[in-house]
Amino acid sequence: MSRETGWRRMAPADLPAVLRIAAVVHPSYPEDEAVFAERLRLAGEGCHVLEGEGEGGALLGYLVSHPWPAGEIPALNSRLGAVPDGQANWYLHDLAVLPEGRGAGAGGRIVAELARRLGQAGYRSLSLVAVNGSTSFWRRQGFAVVAEPALAGKLATYDEAACYMRRDLKD
Repeated sequence: MSRETGWRRMAPADLPAVLRIAAVVHPSYPEDEAVFAERLRLAGEGCHVLEGEGEGGALLGYLVSHPWPAGEIPALNSRLGAVPDGQANWYLHDLAVLPEGRGAGAGGRIVAELARRLGQAGYRSLSLVAVNGSTSFWRRQGFAVVAEPALAGKLATYDEAACYMRRDLKD
């Protein structure tokens, strides 16, 4: 049975817990704390954590996202330096929820809320790299696989099943 949970904006103090969650959910795709810290600094409005029940509940998940050109993906475990200006696409760098936080739709809720806010702000699409057999989850969130031959090399750094996906946002 899933516990009641809620999303809130990520804070720098959350980074140690985010790294612990990443190590459990994405052990094959390790990233340095500096990568998460930079994305939080560059696009804090796209970084959220999932709290467990009760005041000060343990973190059960996180979402890290930021503006990025459509049809491109940042290299795994790399800093961005800056977020390019004038982007119409928002990149979902990582969504991770611990097993004890799953089953109540928390992942779908944060993606829907982010899509709603970004659509209102004028963004035209969301994109991501699907890993760990998550393609069906992302399809349920409105994403579709997009063949981008230029991404083959970067996708291969994840695994052979990784794929680039995009969701168009409605006004």
